[in-house]
Amino acid sequence: MSGEPFGASGPDAEPAAPDHVTGARRLAGDLVTGPVDRFAEPLTKVLGPRSAGALAKLGLETTGDLLGHYPRRYGDPGRLTDLGGLVLGEHVTIMARVVQATVRAMRSRGGAMLQAEVTDGVHRLSLTFFAKGTGALRTHESRLQPGRTGLFTGVVSAYRGTRQLTHPDYLIIGVDADDEEAALIEARRPIPLYPASASIPSWRIQKAVRQVLDPLTEDEVPDPLPPAVREARGFGSRHAALKDVHEPFDTRQWQHGRDRLRYEEAFVLQAALAQRRARAEAEEATARPLRAPGEPSALADFDASLPFTLTAGQREIGEEISAELARSRPMQRLLQGEVGSGKTVVALRAMLQVVDAGGQAALLAPTEVLASQHARTLRTLLGPLAEEGMLGGADHGTRIALLTGSLGAAAKKSALLDAASGRAGIVVGTHALLSENVQFADLGLVVVDEQHRFGVEQRDALRAKARTSPHLLVMTATPIPRTVAMTVFGDLETSSLTEIPAGRAGITTHVVPADNEAWMNRTWQRVREEVDAGHRAYVVCARIHPDEAAASGDADGAGASARKKSRTDDFDEVPDFLDLDGAGAGSDRPPLRAVLEVAEELASVPALRGLVVGVLHGQMPPADKERVMADFASGAVQVLVSTTVVEVGVDVPEATVMVVFDADRFGLSQLHQLRGRVGRGSAPGLCLLVSTVEPGTPAAVRVETMAETTDGFRLATVDLELRSEGDVLGAAQSGRASSLKLLRVVKDVAVIEQARADAADVIAADPDLAEHPELRAAIASQLDPEREEFLERA
Repeated sequence: MSGEPFGASGPDAEPAAPDHVTGARRLAGDLVTGPVDRFAEPLTKVLGPRSAGALAKLGLETTGDLLGHYPRRYGDPGRLTDLGGLVLGEHVTIMARVVQATVRAMRSRGGAMLQAEVTDGVHRLSLTFFAKGTGALRTHESRLQPGRTGLFTGVVSAYRGTRQLTHPDYLIIGVDADDEEAALIEARRPIPLYPASASIPSWRIQKAVRQVLDPLTEDEVPDPLPPAVREARGFGSRHAALKDVHEPFDTRQWQHGRDRLRYEEAFVLQAALAQRRARAEAEEATARPLRAPGEPSALADFDASLPFTLTAGQREIGEEISAELARSRPMQRLLQGEVGSGKTVVALRAMLQVVDAGGQAALLAPTEVLASQHARTLRTLLGPLAEEGMLGGADHGTRIALLTGSLGAAAKKSALLDAASGRAGIVVGTHALLSENVQFADLGLVVVDEQHRFGVEQRDALRAKARTSPHLLVMTATPIPRTVAMTVFGDLETSSLTEIPAGRAGITTHVVPADNEAWMNRTWQRVREEVDAGHRAYVVCARIHPDEAAASGDADGAGASARKKSRTDDFDEVPDFLDLDGAGAGSDRPPLRAVLEVAEELASVPALRGLVVGVLHGQMPPADKERVMADFASGAVQVLVSTTVVEVGVDVPEATVMVVFDADRFGLSQLHQLRGRVGRGSAPGLCLLVSTVEPGTPAAVRVETMAETTDGFRLATVDLELRSEGDVLGAAQSGRASSLKLLRVVKDVAVIEQARADAADVIAADPDLAEHPELRAAIASQLDPEREEFLERA
């Protein structure tokens, strides 16, 4: 190991700065004086281009990146890897004991070969090395002595029925050290095993980490945890924690360091969210109180006209929202509820309270289909109250304007005028509402439907159109476990609707093997039975076209263009969470079914003869989408073959059956959303999940869980447990790696709760973190706006 600081030497190396030397450092947008940031130093300078190049393939480019690349697990020198579970073609790192090693010349092809065998005590694995002569292999032979234990890394292959590693990289425990005393110490220590690659094995990462970490002093390691928090929680410095996880002498040490760094991740995230809450609380909003009893009120008239009774949850949450709208501080509330729990009515009552108080409400929806449906639904619910100024309209009603990107010039001009003049008290739209030419007379409430479809910048762009900070109500039908709500919606107060309105029938779900002809025939018979009873059927596919990428089962490639499209006005081409278990090139799984091919096939299915089959997908012109949905709602179209454009909010009460092709390739919450499109009337719903999944895989768990329960919160928890934290925090949306490496949102409830309380205290005392520059810097570097906010597809 190099004794020079960071291993840098030569005329191009920058001398290490003494502790008292300071430089200018920019933290969270402000120029602050502090120690030179050793964590920002490029690894090319610290380790040299060769090692840095290999680490860059893992996304590690600075010393901070490398020190934040924590071990995945720790090896015990006394515990060997089970060699019986090795898979051909897999890149592995194993711990095994050497049985023998022999060098011999190869007469037939020239050169020399070393053959060694290692064991786990039961199974054996061959190691093979080739060279031009025997002399070049003697070093390996001397190191691979029988009885020694080592770490071996390489790709598992087979030769004449025997599994082997060819030219593996390896480290002999207790031998590869500077002296005998160091060897004895190393032989007893836990062995950090890092996420690695073929270009750089785990122990070379470990060596690089030590080369970077050993020269660092405590003053050179920025620590975002305030001293008071560290003391209260019994944590040491961050410098000590990094030593604990990267260079432990025993199990207790690395566990202690991991706990401290896990807490740090939770604390930084919660501090960022606490700042958002504090900033919102400090803003001024226009109070929108209820009208006094007896005064003309659209809300009071609406309540009186309702043909059903509000659930207890709708009443309770409605009162909560009403009280917050009456404050001069902006409401920041997340309303989550099961599919069909009545969120729209709750939101409409809030919008009417704002309209009664002289303001306007904007409802932002992710797709044109959903925006148009929201406008229709609101007009139907309000009746004459949505026809102010029209013949038969209520005297103290309002108007509803719809703004989408595909509106004709005349309709768009009229909607823009109604919004700008205040004549439209409720304006519904897609991203078109964010355009510069959209103005409001007095925007008092922003309602965002399906929050995961929008980033915080888009949401704030709409809020910025108000004279004072508008109240905010975020709605989602994707149930969110409590820990996720605390972690990723931590800047919003949360309300949950768990009751389903009276009169709604249940939904039954079955898994249909795609390769079982009898089951598939029965599927279409059931569809026919439902249609003959006066109902409708959805058939959902993961893609539109049966393109070439689909022919090879390349779900990943097929999703690329769809995801790019989903940044615009529609989000429906491919599931936002396609399962990648074996879905890539070379997979023997069948290709994803496509809308256009399935619609064509259904025309020849005997059970469906005579039925009208329609098609709906995001690449259709908006007018065509509207026509198809209207035909489906009226019954002119009885079977609708669609992409996931029907996933969110589409409401056709007559729809009772849904067939989902390639169900194992969707996320659980997305399947739950899709399933929620049926059984919305008085007739029971039926969901048939067509799948080719292999038993025991994560995809199988998803499909089987769907069939077992309709509890959205349980489904969301299972979905979260099956996914990475990067997905949870929306890293895919922001294009950056997740800042959470140790924190597990589902499992670390107590840690998150502690960090939330501590962060709230720190922010309450120092909202701008003027006295905590290192915490401020950590927030700026680790959390971009998308990640602060959430959400990838859950």
